[in-house]
Amino acid sequence: MPITNSPTAEPLTEVHQPAMLKPLIDPIISRLINNFPDKLVALIKQHGSPLNLVWPHALESNTHALLAVLKQYSVPHAIFYGAKANKSQSLLVAAANSGVGVDVSSVHELQAALRAGTPGARICATGPAKTAFFHQALVSSGSLISIDSLEEFEHLQYVIEAQPTPTKARVLLRYRPKTSPQSRFGMSSQDLLEGLQRLTKHTDIFHFEGFHFHLGGYGVESRAQALREISGFVEAAREMGLNPQMIDIGGGLPIRYVEPQIYARFLQNDNKPSHYYNQKVPEAYYPYGSDLTAPQWLALLLEAEHSPGVSIATYLKLQNITLALEPGRSLVDQAAISLFRVTRTKQLAFNKTVIFVEGSSFSACETWFASEYLLDPILISSQQPPYAPIQAYIAGHSCLDDDVITYRLINFSTAPRPGDILIYVNTAGYQMDLLENEFHRHPLPRRLTASCCTQGHYAFSPDY
Repeated sequence: MPITNSPTAEPLTEVHQPAMLKPLIDPIISRLINNFPDKLVALIKQHGSPLNLVWPHALESNTHALLAVLKQYSVPHAIFYGAKANKSQSLLVAAANSGVGVDVSSVHELQAALRAGTPGARICATGPAKTAFFHQALVSSGSLISIDSLEEFEHLQYVIEAQPTPTKARVLLRYRPKTSPQSRFGMSSQDLLEGLQRLTKHTDIFHFEGFHFHLGGYGVESRAQALREISGFVEAAREMGLNPQMIDIGGGLPIRYVEPQIYARFLQNDNKPSHYYNQKVPEAYYPYGSDLTAPQWLALLLEAEHSPGVSIATYLKLQNITLALEPGRSLVDQAAISLFRVTRTKQLAFNKTVIFVEGSSFSACETWFASEYLLDPILISSQQPPYAPIQAYIAGHSCLDDDVITYRLINFSTAPRPGDILIYVNTAGYQMDLLENEFHRHPLPRRLTASCCTQGHYAFSPDY
């Protein structure tokens, strides 16, 4: 049964906002946190810690913002939500409701996307290690397949020809841009041309639709340059009698977690070794205070020069080429918050303090990148004044000394007590479930979908 929350006469808890890296928060989510904190306490008591609350309306809003830019420039377009960013089924449903496709990298993501209501024709499969079963399922569902290598080409051809009644496979050829010569993904120029030649000989089993590439980082110019490189292959394909209709540029659209000015000031003044418990500043971070939002980034890409006097947007329109995007993190911007219940604080040597929470570094934050999630958590506490400020880092409940959610020493206006809650905002993009497991046999964190919100009523139901 959904849980419906309504305001109480008197709040049982106090909300303590961060002092330094205060996160940007969706207004609907902010209202829940600040006006109804006791409801979050009740949810934790019922469902345990950590607890992830998912907000599908955010994905729909982010999708509409990107579509607005594409329509403004009158560019043929397709969006595939990068399902790997989050395991929430309700976010896949939100993508389907928004009319966009899904980028999948496993047969399990494919099945989830189909179950969410996305037509097979709006699904694109990427990744270099597709199995025969995955290939078969993609062909059967009419999905688009990005062929990563000549070896995959041969494998897919074998899979199709082994079927009693061969069905055409819709394919893209994945290119390895010149800026990524050491990448294990995509094909070199020579292999790409060889792939095109093979396609001309197998039009009975392959329906060639275009090209694909994906770059790391968040640069606009690197994508523009890769797209320029692809243009030559578009011409070559047409000379061979093929009809490329799409260039899929992958993902990598930035999002903004904190205000850029606040983030820049933090990096300059408050990001020294002494600001970390382990006396070590991580080598790299996500650009949490990005100067560009995803829609702004997309507009810059479309306005970038393709050739003298011709923008990328103009090139795509003149050539009737569909620009495809695979945004993951940028579509789930503001689509989840993660709640951790405090177990205790402990005084350590050298006047250091650690806050232990129910949960682990496998349940949140940038552990995949050996980095830090550079947002301060919000504290919900039952403590009444006078408050006792502390500075502490946050650790998980496992037996591993490196099970640390943040090594950064965070300033709290009052010391968290057992039963208090720390809220990490905007965790939908890879943070909340990328590494989750049942270490120490703790159950996987629960995930609830929020349905919102009229006159302070917030309903939550299991997200399967």
